[in-house]
Amino acid sequence: MVFDWFKRGGSEQPQPTPTPSPEPTEELTAESVAASPEDEAMAWAREAYARLKAQQAQASEDQPSPTSTPLPTPSPEPEPAAVEQHSVDPEPPLPTPAPEPLQTPPPSQGLSLLEQAAAQRQQRQQDQDARALEPEPTPTPSPAQTPEVSDEPTLGDFDDDFTWSAEVLAAQGRRVDDISLEEIDWLGRLRRGLEKTRQGFVSGLLENLGDDPLTPEVLDDLETLLLRADAGVQATDQVLDALRQRMNVEVVDPAEGIRFLKEQLRGLLDAPIAASGGQLLAPERDRLNIWLMVGVNGVGKTTTLGKLANLAVRSGYSALIAAADTFRAAAVQQVQVWGERSDVPVVSNPSSNADPAAVVFDAIGAARSRGTDLLLVDTAGRLQTKHNLMEELQKVRKIIDRLAPEAKVESLLILDASQGQNGLRQAMAFAKAAGLTGVVITKLDGTARGGVALAVSSEAGLPIRFIGAGEGIRDLRPFNSYEFVEALLAGR
Repeated sequence: MVFDWFKRGGSEQPQPTPTPSPEPTEELTAESVAASPEDEAMAWAREAYARLKAQQAQASEDQPSPTSTPLPTPSPEPEPAAVEQHSVDPEPPLPTPAPEPLQTPPPSQGLSLLEQAAAQRQQRQQDQDARALEPEPTPTPSPAQTPEVSDEPTLGDFDDDFTWSAEVLAAQGRRVDDISLEEIDWLGRLRRGLEKTRQGFVSGLLENLGDDPLTPEVLDDLETLLLRADAGVQATDQVLDALRQRMNVEVVDPAEGIRFLKEQLRGLLDAPIAASGGQLLAPERDRLNIWLMVGVNGVGKTTTLGKLANLAVRSGYSALIAAADTFRAAAVQQVQVWGERSDVPVVSNPSSNADPAAVVFDAIGAARSRGTDLLLVDTAGRLQTKHNLMEELQKVRKIIDRLAPEAKVESLLILDASQGQNGLRQAMAFAKAAGLTGVVITKLDGTARGGVALAVSSEAGLPIRFIGAGEGIRDLRPFNSYEFVEALLAGR
């Protein structure tokens, strides 16, 4: 089943209409006035869980047919038994002539040793041939099918992760029959990935808010929490100024303060995305799309490229990888491994220190001849202060503009969330030299500085296109500001 993540409908985010489904309201007429939000959300989640469970059961019924086919394969077991009998026959004549030359011709010991060594080599060769024939039935069990199943999302228990994921989807106006297991699985991964950032941020909010209305002291504590999460000075000032203006107009209780805070954070993240003209970055059909992966060393460019290739294939697009990182040791081999995992071809140059522009040149020709939708270009890691390396990146961009002027080119900066404000400085420098069109934030699960996403959006003015919240191949998905903020403030 193909789920197009690039046409997910992330633009449908009118949060003012959080009514999940009209069906339960008909059954609960007057009794549901007080507890309608919780009951409707739980009923919506149960109905969604039942639908997904039925879909998974139906899919599992269709899978046993291919699994039964490899069972008759272990039948060729009697064949090696016959081979073993033939391999035993030449063994008895070999040891018999071996002792004879040792006893009869004692003066010619050199020749007998050579003959004996030759006989031993021949016997070892025959033993190796016999052993090579024996392990033929062993590859019949298919352990290679297990990793393929692990890449597919599975429906877990009806727990807090599922109910929270269903509530987030319902709040975005999604219908019960319109959600997929892919979305539920990703939202659970995103929530768990932001656990470290949420622990410091939400726990501080709970300690400071309480049940009383917002006060200037609470805003001061909120400022400390935002700065500690590396949200940046500009984003923090913008959020606090909006809260202060709201407090000057009316009394703000904790629930309304959290709702208003979420609204301000979403506004910061959505501003660069709205200015770019597209809610989601998606490859265009019937047109060559070229995405460049740039960034400093060690941020996960090659890994992100492999996950993007898998995401494109799972969404129904054809992809091609250009291994243009020709300087790092084993970089081409790493890209080839990622390509094999998603069945995506890789264009590379086996020679060491090859010209990256030449690899891109060949990749563009291959993408055109195959009619590929998306060409992903892996580039070498470089510091933003190395002018010669930045000029080399501009050379690759010029090659693309000259060879494929009709292509839609995106230059994505890969940022490691654990670098915090240093990552923001990288974004500012790369934006000037590489013509960045978007940012991919990785390793959100390993840091408490997830607020750097706010700094990138507010100070660098770059739209966040994808986020990674884990090491798995499915732990990178298109960015959705509503889901990100809800996962960041889950529990409030």
